[in-house]
Parts: sequence; structure tokens; C-alpha cells
Amino acid sequence: MPSRRVAPRVTPPPPGATPWPDDHEPTPFQRSVVELVASLRQGDLASYGELAAEAGRPGSAQAVANVLRSAMDLPWWRVVPSDGRLYRSHAAVQRPLLEQEGHVIDENRRVRPARPMRPR
Repeated sequence: MPSRRVAPRVTPPPPGATPWPDDHEPTPFQRSVVELVASLRQGDLASYGELAAEAGRPGSAQAVANVLRSAMDLPWWRVVPSDGRLYRSHAAVQRPLLEQEGHVIDENRRVRPARPMRPR
């Protein structure tokens, strides 16, 4: 019987993605964000603010979002605003990805996690 090959999952880019140029050398903060987001497993959720704090820059949630728009092949959809409400610009792509991982998103685009948010 021939073996079936499963196509590798292709990570969809976040809305507004602008990949870093090939010669970009990430800053220590950017590397930290990439490592943290890459460590998120299926079903995990983290907020932009939590990741900023874990990366050593509390209050830099927007900087985390900037990294996610530029660092490709990360599970960016597992990072949500602290209030749990998906951005309107991201919802069409992010919602089905989160639902595939067991999360429920209500009519107001608020995520009801399948399990508690990432512990600090």
C-alpha cells in the first residue's frame, strides 16, 4: 500500500505582514518575542502585553505586534489583545485558526479560551 504524504501546514501570515529583509538581524527583544511565540503550543493563548513583559519590556505590546508582522512562520494567531477581543482586521484569518484549536469566539470577537491563558 502506498504511503500517504501529509502536506506540511503552511502558516498564514498575519494581516498587514511586512517580512523583514533577508539581511535583517533581529534585536535581542525581537529574538525574545520570536522565541516566546514559537514556544506557544496548539491551544495556548498569550496577550501582546504578557509577551512584552516576558521579553523584558513591560508596556511594549505594540512592539510585540510589530515583531509578529515581520517575523514569518510563527503561530501569531495565538497572541491576542489583553481584553481577549480579536482585532477587526485580524478576525477573518485568526478566528478559524483559533477555533481549530478549540477556542470559542463570540459575536463580539471575544475569545473564550479552551484553557486558561498562558501563565506568567
